[in-house]
Amino acid sequence: MRLLFDENLSPRLAAAFQADFPGSTHVHPAGLGSALDDEVWGYARDHGFTIVTKDADYHERSVIRGYPPKVIWIRPSVM
Repeated sequence: MRLLFDENLSPRLAAAFQADFPGSTHVHPAGLGSALDDEVWGYARDHGFTIVTKDADYHERSVIRGYPPKVIWIRPSVM
C-alpha cells in the first residue's frame, strides 16, 4: 500500500512511513499542492494510492463514490 498524505498533514509523514509503506508521498511532491479534492482523488485512484487526510470531505466522497482510492481519515480522539 502506498499512502498519499493530504495537504493538511505534514510532508514529513511520507518519509517517516517509507519503511512500512514504500512509495508513499505527500501531495506537494506529487504536484498537487493546493489542488482541488477531485484532482487529488483522481491522482490517488489512477496511481494506486490510499489517501490519508484529516478532512471529512474525502470520507464522504468515499461513501458516495466507493473505492478506489481508499481513504484513511484521521480524526481527533474523544476522551
